Amino acid sequence: MTSRERVLAMFAGKQVDHLPCMPITMQFAADRIGRKYYDYVTDYCVLVEGQLRVAEEFGFDHVGCISDPTREAADCGAAIIFHEETPPDIDESNALLADKSRLAKLKIPDPLGGGRMHDRVKAAALFKEKAGKGKIIEGWIEGPCAEGADLRGINTIMTDFFEDAGFVKELFEFATELGVRFAKVQIEAGVDLMGIGDAAASLVGPRIYEEFVWPYEKRLVDGIHKMGAAVRLHICGDTRKILEGMGRLEAEMIDLDYPSPISLAREKMGQKQVICGNINPVSMLREASPEEIYKAVENCHKEAGENFIVGAGCEITRDTPLENIKVLGRYASSH
Repeated sequence: MTSRERVLAMFAGKQVDHLPCMPITMQFAADRIGRKYYDYVTDYCVLVEGQLRVAEEFGFDHVGCISDPTREAADCGAAIIFHEETPPDIDESNALLADKSRLAKLKIPDPLGGGRMHDRVKAAALFKEKAGKGKIIEGWIEGPCAEGADLRGINTIMTDFFEDAGFVKELFEFATELGVRFAKVQIEAGVDLMGIGDAAASLVGPRIYEEFVWPYEKRLVDGIHKMGAAVRLHICGDTRKILEGMGRLEAEMIDLDYPSPISLAREKMGQKQVICGNINPVSMLREASPEEIYKAVENCHKEAGENFIVGAGCEITRDTPLENIKVLGRYASSH
């Protein structure tokens, strides 16, 4: 089986030759090719080179377009702070929608208009050319809560849920349509699997998640499925209180961050859900011995059962020892 065949077979509930291995790498990938992270997030050729390098070196089954969460917001006109060696930030002190009335006039930018979204689409197309037959190509978009926070400000939107529910829903309508359009052009460029990152959703409780966030995440997932791609959902942080809802989204792959036990996710999501993760990328993958890492992945596998993809709880840190990362591919290929 090729990597692409392996992952798609698992998503379809079919037998695979061994477990897929699909950890998130970004800063680590840039370092492996000796490039500054600023270059990685602004030049699709650098991103593609880095992803191809780590996929081949460590036996990963995918290459990914993910680099940072600010691409959609940047093209909308948000103020972005770039750094040489770390991901860009949203300028929270100058949020694009600090004045809520600006939302009514805000237009969805063209994802092929030469901005940061277009750069990601170019990465997807280059991946298709260089790795499309062998590796899963993974695109990336921001989920409604994450994108809403990027445009409005993370602290402000958390009070908006209580003070102006109507505005939040209008904002999430905008963010969802933006996500669907961005996903569409990436899929047309060659993406097989669309990542949805909705980190801010881990900061809300189950009531707010069900009322405000879940319906829009569901629309994103359904829209991506209609366009012929699978979905990888990644919500950073402690998601224990919203695991059941995440499972109802029908995303092919739930990328579970380390604060949420896989055993609980399996209980809440059922046996058919494919779960990726979720060892701690710092205290375990970076700091522990290869033997300890192997046992930790083995424990995740036991808790998850058959529908399991090897990965870390979140991004592999840039200073993780190479021998430690090799454990992930070695475990996957032998099980």
